[in-house]
Amino acid sequence: MPQSQTPLTEAGRAHQGLKEVNILWTPDGLSCDGDTVSVTNATLPSIEDVVLGAIPGLPKVNLINRVLAYQNGDELMKFFYDAWEGRLDPFVFVVEGSIPNEKIKQEGYWAAIGSDPKTGQPITLNEWIDRLAPKAWAVIAVGTCAAYGGIHAMQGNPTGSMGLADYLGWHWRSKAGLPVVNVPGCPVQPDNMMETLLYLLYQAAGMAPMIPLDDMLRPTWLFGKTVHEGCDRAGYYEQADFGREYGTPKCMVKIGCWGPVVNCNVTKRGWMDGLGGCPNVGGICIGCTMPGFPDKFMPFMDEPPGGSLSSAALQPYGKAIRALRAITNRSANREPKWRHPGERLTTGYKTDAY
Repeated sequence: MPQSQTPLTEAGRAHQGLKEVNILWTPDGLSCDGDTVSVTNATLPSIEDVVLGAIPGLPKVNLINRVLAYQNGDELMKFFYDAWEGRLDPFVFVVEGSIPNEKIKQEGYWAAIGSDPKTGQPITLNEWIDRLAPKAWAVIAVGTCAAYGGIHAMQGNPTGSMGLADYLGWHWRSKAGLPVVNVPGCPVQPDNMMETLLYLLYQAAGMAPMIPLDDMLRPTWLFGKTVHEGCDRAGYYEQADFGREYGTPKCMVKIGCWGPVVNCNVTKRGWMDGLGGCPNVGGICIGCTMPGFPDKFMPFMDEPPGGSLSSAALQPYGKAIRALRAITNRSANREPKWRHPGERLTTGYKTDAY
């Protein structure tokens, strides 16, 4: 059954109507903390609106994020131990960054948070995921690294990195019966992440049904369409009018844009307050929201596979359409002939109705 049609389970119903929710956000996977930085730019809603209770109907929200928190050291780590030992319940566990494979080496570690008080050894991210994910009300993978592995998981990497659903299992379910919720992007589009979080908070409060997700566990209303379908340049593609250099206002498929096959809403949503977004400001789409990123989209500046065939097929149609539309455009740019200051009315109006 597609994720978008998955009914709310009995476990999920039992965990609705929550009055307070903690968000335990760890940017400690293999990443640049770019998703945390990006989300500070969100406005629909903003982090401040969610945390300060400015949105009607939401439960009280406590945000714990290493980059944004004023706590540090043992003070910060106490939240992780509290979550593990059931004192932070309920909580949403947000993971940022690729999940390395700690089983493929003889010593050391790839990613860790805090130290074990008994041994003094670092506690790996993998161990924290094993401890916290089963106890979480919901688990969110923010950014493409956490969702699908991203740049750290590309071919030839030494870390064996993967996405959170790869690590936990694609059929894994949280304490409330939810699968991993993937909100990809490199970095994540700020409002996409906050809107997803807002939906889950409303679901936790008993005011929303099961979050609709596609087969790759992305929110369907955010990733159900392609970049191309929301792009202002799509009309140029239809007319086979392609740009050949950067700075062009025309379709950029010929210079490496993957928009026609990439699930992303940035062309419609923009980046901040409706402004920006890769093709909106003259950049090509490199497919950063997709599970195959980056390997399946390289080299980035070349025309995508099949682009030559599809654009060649468009040439005769596009050329004819451009010519016909130019004729109609010239005609529509002229006023009707009866608009003149002469003494004779030439609009076709007749005084005698019979």
